[in-house]
Amino acid sequence: MSLVRRVFVEKRPGFDVEVKQLQNTFKDDLGISDLKTLRIFKRYDFSGVNDAEYVAARDSILSEPNCDAVYDEMLPEMEGLQLFAVEYLPGQYDQRADSAAQCVQLLTQKERPLFRSATVYAFDASLPQDEVAKIKTHLINPVEAREATLEKPETLVLQAPPPADVAVLDGFGKLDKTGIANLVKQYGMAMSSEDLAFCQKYFRDTEHRDPTFAEIRVIDTYWSDHCRHTTFHTSIDEIEFELGELAKPVMRAFKKYSELRRELGRESKTRCLMDIATIAVKELKRQGKLDNLDASDEINACSIVVNADVDGETQEWLVMFKNETHNHPTEIEPFGGAATCLGGAIRDPLSGRSYVFQAMRITGAGDPRTELKDTLPGKLPQKKIVRTAAAGYSSYGNQIGLPAGKVQEIYHPGFIAKRLELGGVISA
Repeated sequence: MSLVRRVFVEKRPGFDVEVKQLQNTFKDDLGISDLKTLRIFKRYDFSGVNDAEYVAARDSILSEPNCDAVYDEMLPEMEGLQLFAVEYLPGQYDQRADSAAQCVQLLTQKERPLFRSATVYAFDASLPQDEVAKIKTHLINPVEAREATLEKPETLVLQAPPPADVAVLDGFGKLDKTGIANLVKQYGMAMSSEDLAFCQKYFRDTEHRDPTFAEIRVIDTYWSDHCRHTTFHTSIDEIEFELGELAKPVMRAFKKYSELRRELGRESKTRCLMDIATIAVKELKRQGKLDNLDASDEINACSIVVNADVDGETQEWLVMFKNETHNHPTEIEPFGGAATCLGGAIRDPLSGRSYVFQAMRITGAGDPRTELKDTLPGKLPQKKIVRTAAAGYSSYGNQIGLPAGKVQEIYHPGFIAKRLELGGVISA
């Protein structure tokens, strides 16, 4: 079994920006004004290196001697302070540990070592437990992280027990309306009762069996608003216009949309937000004004053909536009949701062998100045979402070297129920 080594890294006074920021957050947002001491340690557990490699990695990769204090194996004596640690959930991407492992592999030119990271917080032992609970709630998003043990593990190899047999939802095909509704509520499904009844009919009448729990979970994931864009495809049966300053232009636009539906023979199609959003392009195509559109089954980005002047030579190029929305992922996991919003926008033109050179970010949130006590049950505070999402989007863009020319956040009460997170890119 490979030896597990542990290192704690703490910013020296003057470089401890994170500590100062967190102290201000605890005071201003959580109302904790009697916090006298706060120390933050980045903890690294790793294995697969010898003594010389360990010292080199510790002093050149995991820390910077001019601004970091380093502690081998044990934290320094901290009388009068209490500790707790935070780590990512198993299976959640740990960027700090992954980057450290890659750098150490470059240093040693050997197999990549195993790494695991955590952040240890030390603060006044006299702090009341209700305030400690506030701090933990602020620092630990249960979707992505958990409180970590302070003990060092004997091995970093992921210990996974043999999986049990896949559970079957026995009696699923015989459930009545009440049973279906209870199942949706019990498992917090994205599907409605009607959606699940549709699945029930399929498994009962076509497959002639009850589904496994995994099958229903997978269907439910792909049925979610994020994957299936349920909101955009929801049938709009009735439309009423609220009389006011904007009523007339909106009514004119809707009248034009209705006329285009008739002219394009789309009246049998479902009237929904997706149809409204895409009908203008269908009309332009009918008028022959999209001759430079490059249609492809391969590239999931809008592509147009342009003649580009390359050093005096005219060449045909594809210019690609792509936008991605990560509303719900960013709402529940702001850093990763916003980061992969930009990543998703980059992915499609990149797969078409184009160079992505400019990004845009437009987001919508509730008022981030709202007091913590007014946060809706089960949701993260708007300030937490706003700040962490901005850091996530910035992180991905900086790592791939992509500048964002426009970044705009819109604050409106309507975004409290559902955040807007949109990333767009242009490439060629």
